[in-house]
Amino acid sequence: MLTKKGKYGLKALVFLARSEPGKAIQVAEIAARENISKKFLDAIMRDLKNAGFVRSWKGPGGGFALSRPPSEIVIGPVVRTLDGPLAPIACASRTAFQPCDDCGDLSACAVRLVMIEVRDAIAKVLDGTTLADMLDKSNTAGSLLAQ
Repeated sequence: MLTKKGKYGLKALVFLARSEPGKAIQVAEIAARENISKKFLDAIMRDLKNAGFVRSWKGPGGGFALSRPPSEIVIGPVVRTLDGPLAPIACASRTAFQPCDDCGDLSACAVRLVMIEVRDAIAKVLDGTTLADMLDKSNTAGSLLAQ
């Protein structure tokens, strides 16, 4: 499940993607417009910066901007950066695998096998979606609602 950290990080990236390219936006503005705690968003933006999704400037006129065009920012790595592995249980994870204490045979565990399918379905969507795709979906939905 997507945590608040993941959700708020995506909302902040969408906000930046809608802003003028290269223009620094202050965390306080993003937090106010997206109804996110500034303190929490500061930590999220630091993680996004460290992972290379955004860049920042300090001082007057400082803030954050996307480090690449929205079409080059894939959502899967963003979610993994903020929330960790996509698998719903550790024994289905590719990057943080841990066997269950109560499982005798990993290869025949029905729960694990279904959770691997869930992980793969989530990864397919998130790794096949860019920030630009998210904007397009939002713009299309907004257009349909306005009709």
